[in-house]
Amino acid sequence: MQAPSRARRSALYLPANNARALDKARTLPADVVILDLEDAVAPEAKADARDAAMAAVRTGGFGHRELVVRCNGLDTPWGADDLSAIAAAGPDAVLVPKIAGPGDILACDAALSAAPAHTQMWAMIETCAVLPELHAVAACAASTRLSGFVLGTNDLAKEMRAQLRAGRTPFLPILTQAVTAARTHGLVVFDGVCNEFRDLAAFRAEAEQGLEFGFDGKSLIHPDQIEPCNTVFSPSADEITWSETVVAAFSQPKNRGKGAIRVEGKMVELLHLDQARRLLDLVAQINGR
Repeated sequence: MQAPSRARRSALYLPANNARALDKARTLPADVVILDLEDAVAPEAKADARDAAMAAVRTGGFGHRELVVRCNGLDTPWGADDLSAIAAAGPDAVLVPKIAGPGDILACDAALSAAPAHTQMWAMIETCAVLPELHAVAACAASTRLSGFVLGTNDLAKEMRAQLRAGRTPFLPILTQAVTAARTHGLVVFDGVCNEFRDLAAFRAEAEQGLEFGFDGKSLIHPDQIEPCNTVFSPSADEITWSETVVAAFSQPKNRGKGAIRVEGKMVELLHLDQARRLLDLVAQINGR
């Protein structure tokens, strides 16, 4: 199941047992809202958080926002019940944590067998074990609900005993590998969170790095990060103008059937036409909201 084309610039995590946060989420400009049953919820509150998340899914009211529930792992006391409840409620997607390889994807997919067809599966990329398996995990999209990757850089830093600092130097190869695996198999892919929720300049720099690496968007831990994230992952006015120029140039009768043409002094190929159309499609999705 490949993820349908849509704007996914910002994905905000919210603890599922925070009723006030869930109400506010229905008004925020995030493209994706992730109701968290895992890291943000204490063990004694897991069952109540699950009930609250399922009630929110059934109540709806999130508008254009894609609604995702992050479950607990199947190897925890809550994972199987989480997936069973999520399958019955039918959110847009379930985000599964601590994936180590294709077997975990298959197990989670089996646990979601009763879910409606529209419910996708996204996988957290946050363990050392999964890194050599990224392409094998992404390939599961051909036969399962898998349609997305979300980077978990905090958990990776913990397992690697690495320093998560500005620039994220130890993680750059991982970011590249995750994006290439996702693109190979048609998955959406989100960059990990930035812990600097008060320093928006630092956040913006990290978001721009994620854009440079090719991520569709970024996962967030605070509502204040939504606006700068959406700005970074939205095409600029210059990019829109150039894309419109490229599409218009290729549509001219004299250029039809050509693989490469000259546009404003630059050599432009069909791959650039594909990029221009993709960018304009994203703009149309954003403006349609």
